[in-house]
Amino acid sequence: MAFEFAEECMKEMNTTEDYVPKIFYNVFRKCQPEWWLRPHFVEHNEITYIINGKARYTLDGIDYELSQGDLLCLTEGVKRTAITYPNSLMQCFSVNFYSLYPESVCPPPVFPLVNHIGIRRDLIDMFKELTVCWSNQRQGYIMRTRALLMLILNHLSEILIYKIDKMTGDYRINKTIRTMAMHYSDKITVKGLAEQVHLDEAYFGHLFKKETGITVHQYLRQVRVRNAESMLQSGSYKVHEVAELCGFSDVFHFYKLFKEIRGFPPSKCMSKKLQI
Repeated sequence: MAFEFAEECMKEMNTTEDYVPKIFYNVFRKCQPEWWLRPHFVEHNEITYIINGKARYTLDGIDYELSQGDLLCLTEGVKRTAITYPNSLMQCFSVNFYSLYPESVCPPPVFPLVNHIGIRRDLIDMFKELTVCWSNQRQGYIMRTRALLMLILNHLSEILIYKIDKMTGDYRINKTIRTMAMHYSDKITVKGLAEQVHLDEAYFGHLFKKETGITVHQYLRQVRVRNAESMLQSGSYKVHEVAELCGFSDVFHFYKLFKEIRGFPPSKCMSKKLQI
């Protein structure tokens, strides 16, 4: 069946966090004028990304005209045939994969059947590296190709499900996000961040919320809390130490904010012997 796109998919996306793909085949296809796919049923899950030319795919009896920048997402059981056009030969990446674990436990990401995502150089580079690695089959290629496919699936999830389009995001906000990720423990102000990207403070705040959906302060607090949680889970720090290392001057404010964001107190992350 084709990937179904519905609101329930959003609710179930968290179950794909443990999804590990096993690649059945991977190919970069440069079609010749006589190329066609005989009628057959698709095995497993399959993603085809067209980077040049055109083709007509017939899926379960329905025709789809696909061209450069289109992404085709199929699951096991779709009856498919396809043909390219001699005056516009298709070039595409295609990868067929299935779950390393039972799909009842780890379902694959859920994408619409046909998507026009355009030509994305970062995605093309990932597919190229996947294709080269799969073709060479050097020591460790299985782990590497799985990792590359997981990166591709994650990127497609951002674009198609979470509607996060890094390609069109404002470069100034992207720079600010990187700054906060690397310097979250420093004293950071909205004014200082705005000056780094040469924007008026008020406009910068408006632009940041437009791009991310939350304010600068909210984003920074989330970054600090996420890092604090990781540090606490290591069992090497006390709560007051983590609060200071993550940019909080008041441990009680940190405790309250951590519980507000994560839903449980920071002490729950700690080794018992280090709790305060």
